[in-house]
Amino acid sequence: MSTLLDLPGRPAPDRAPVGTWLKIPAVEPVEIAASAGFDFVIVDLEHTSITLESAQRIVTVAALAGVTPLVRVPDHGPSTIQRMLDGGAHGVLVPRVDTVDAAAAVARAARFPPRGDRGAGGTSRAGGWGLRPAADYLAFGNDHALVIPQIESERAVAAAPEILALDEVDAVFVGAADLGLSAGLPPGDPALAAMIDQVVAAAARAGKPCGLAFGADGAAGARAAAAGAGFVVLANDTTLLALAARSLVGDYRG
Repeated sequence: MSTLLDLPGRPAPDRAPVGTWLKIPAVEPVEIAASAGFDFVIVDLEHTSITLESAQRIVTVAALAGVTPLVRVPDHGPSTIQRMLDGGAHGVLVPRVDTVDAAAAVARAARFPPRGDRGAGGTSRAGGWGLRPAADYLAFGNDHALVIPQIESERAVAAAPEILALDEVDAVFVGAADLGLSAGLPPGDPALAAMIDQVVAAAARAGKPCGLAFGADGAAGARAAAAGAGFVVLANDTTLLALAARSLVGDYRG
C-alpha cells in the first residue's frame, strides 16, 4: 500500500503527515506549500473552478517540489479519477462515499484489471509519456495510487468498517463539515465528535489511516495526530491568504 509520502528520498515525518488544500488554479501556491514544509497537497476539484488541465500542472509542480500530490475529485466519475491518476496524481479523495458498494466502485475506477476497471494510458505523464516500462506504470496504479473515500454522512459512518475492510481502499477522510450538515449537528457538538471518533477507531482497527481537517488551527491538528489521526489537513491556500491579508490590514489600522 502507498503512503502520503511516496516520493523518492522523502524522509518520514516525526508525526502524522500534514497537508493543505489547493484551491487557486496556479502553480505558485504549491511551491509555497512545499517551502512551508507540508508533506502533501490536495488539489480541490470539488469546491473550486480548477480545470483538469490546471490540476495536472499543479500535480506536476508538487511532485517536482517533493510534495505528495493528491486530488479531490468532484464526484465518483471514473473518467475524472482515471485522468487525474494518469496526470500524475499519487491518489484521489472521493467525496460523499456513503456505502461499501460506492467505495468499491471508486476503487475499481483507480485500479487496473483484474483488480479494477481503469484503462491503460501508458503514454500519459504517469506512464512517463510512454517511456516508463508498462509493468512499472501498472504496478504504481495498482499498488501505490491512494484511494481515499470521504466519510460525510451518518450512513457513511455506519459503513466505515466495511469500507475500510476493502483491500483497494487505502485510507478514509472524515469531512466533518458535511457530516455535521448531514446529521443536523453544529461544529463542536459532542454527538458529531463521537461519530468522528467512531471512524478514527474503525480505521485504527483496520490498520489504515483516517484523515481529519482543522482549518488554520495547527495546534488542533497536532492534538488530533497525537490522538490517532493518520493524516491531517490544515487550511487552504485561499484562506491562508485571506487571513494574512486581514491581519496585515488590521495591524495597519489598529
